[in-house]
Amino acid sequence: MKQRIEGFSLIELMIVVAIIALLAMVAYPSYMETVRETRRTEGIALINKVMQAQERHFINNLTYTTDLTDLGMAVATNLPSENGHYQISAAACAGGLPIDECINVVATAQGSQAVEGNLGLSSRGEKTGNWED
Repeated sequence: MKQRIEGFSLIELMIVVAIIALLAMVAYPSYMETVRETRRTEGIALINKVMQAQERHFINNLTYTTDLTDLGMAVATNLPSENGHYQISAAACAGGLPIDECINVVATAQGSQAVEGNLGLSSRGEKTGNWED
């Protein structure tokens, strides 16, 4: 009685590896795009939080501020987001508008998130950057 041992040939194994590689080539870029979108949401949430604090400060003082500690934040400028993918700063709006009329809050992308670019929101509701999810 002869037993036959069955298994995979090298060719069959290489075909399976090639199929997995092709699937990975398609899936990885899509995965990275989803990761960047999630990180962008983190930046947008922090911009909105800082802008709400700016509006509360404006109601009480009739001016905006570029010093984020005036808003109760931990640092005066370059406030990092929770996972460090953005740094938030505030500046007077472009075009010579005074700080008591307009403020621009900017989230500067850090590290691998830099391919997404920076996000901005002014007190006039003007958005800059890629806000779409």
